[in-house]
Amino acid sequence: MSDQPLQQPQFIDEVAGEALPPRPLVRAAPRGARLPGQPETVARTLERRLSFIGTLDRPLLVVIVMLLALGMMMVYSTTFYWSDTEFGSEIALLIRHASNVGIGLVAMGLVTLLDYRMMRRLAVIVMLAAISFLIAVLLFGDRTFGARRALINGRFQPGEFTELAIIIYMAAWLGSKRARIRSFTYGFIPFVVLVGIVVVLVLLQPDISTAGVIFATSFVMFFLAGADMRQILIAGGAAVVLSVVTILLFPDFFAYAANRIDTWWAGLNDLTQTNYQAKQAVIAFLSGGWTGVGLGEGRQKFLALPAPHTDSIFAVIGEELGVIGAALVLLLYVAFIIRAFQIARRAPDAFGALLATGVAVWVALKALLNVAVMTALLPTTGVPLPFISYGGSSLVVLLTGVGLLLSVHRGTVLQKNTPDRRIAVGTTVTAYDRSRRDGRTRLPRAGRSRGDDRPVP
Repeated sequence: MSDQPLQQPQFIDEVAGEALPPRPLVRAAPRGARLPGQPETVARTLERRLSFIGTLDRPLLVVIVMLLALGMMMVYSTTFYWSDTEFGSEIALLIRHASNVGIGLVAMGLVTLLDYRMMRRLAVIVMLAAISFLIAVLLFGDRTFGARRALINGRFQPGEFTELAIIIYMAAWLGSKRARIRSFTYGFIPFVVLVGIVVVLVLLQPDISTAGVIFATSFVMFFLAGADMRQILIAGGAAVVLSVVTILLFPDFFAYAANRIDTWWAGLNDLTQTNYQAKQAVIAFLSGGWTGVGLGEGRQKFLALPAPHTDSIFAVIGEELGVIGAALVLLLYVAFIIRAFQIARRAPDAFGALLATGVAVWVALKALLNVAVMTALLPTTGVPLPFISYGGSSLVVLLTGVGLLLSVHRGTVLQKNTPDRRIAVGTTVTAYDRSRRDGRTRLPRAGRSRGDDRPVP
């Protein structure tokens, strides 16, 4: 072979055989700089994508705003009479709810601004804080209806905070274990011990619904992180054992829960035999029909439905907005869950993927439980409808979870728009424009391999 200087491969027109001049090597340019041959609008677009607004997940924000707006509307509809009689103003409770929404939005914004990977370093601290709050509520909590579930005169419920804390900790722990998740020593036993401690502390309040949400969310995250079927079956057996222990520790509370289960089972065959709350919820749906009786015109919320502004708010939606309105609410939750799983699938690391997955499963379980109870598909339990029910700590914690989702999405966008990747995108755009100059495809010249494509000195 003759010693000839290496040259950059030329491209020829496959029809006319016209040779094009060699393309100069595109080197890294400063952030925001316009590449040679790149349209100025393309460069500005690439730079603008790195702004804060450009990194937010707009579809998710639209869904959250719609759910919050619907919640504000329904909270006013369910509380205006009670608020007027108790506080002398129809909007007194609405203002409290709006303040909770504002606090939640501030928390969501702050978490969105932070790099979600910081939560991995804080996971242990967050989990220890949650366990400390659970112990404190057992010792100093406000007793309401025979249970201790809240601190600070009912303003803070540690169980709600624990639901998010367990998601953060599980995402950090499971993401670090990787293949060792399948090990009983390093994966299964620590998982059962930690979740068991948290669930038992919640059951001691007692709060069966929150304990169920915590266990189910952790269980799904553990499965998606790579647990095998043997571990899943053993974990299910451990849940049965824990249920038996709970029955032995709280016979009086179990008798109360057993009565709810009996009435629910009887209601599956005859709705007139179900418990009072489920019966009133079904009446509300039947009264609403397809289009509802009109916003604010419902009757079941007046002394018939228990807690119409929290646990029973979905029944009020069914009465006032009808089946169509209730279906719209369900579609919004489906859109939220789909978008959250999309964020998880595109996350840049295992921690981000598990974090987004945990938040998606958490919201899905809470919404499913509330809807199933209101439609008499599950025994009655106290779970608020996410983002819609009147609430304080529940609403703030949920919006904080949304902030984590947005932070994971921002991390994905920012990683894809690092300077090196932006240069690569710009180079691709420039090469595409040059190769399509006259609308015809260019191919490499025959006899020259792709391995000879080296930069000109």
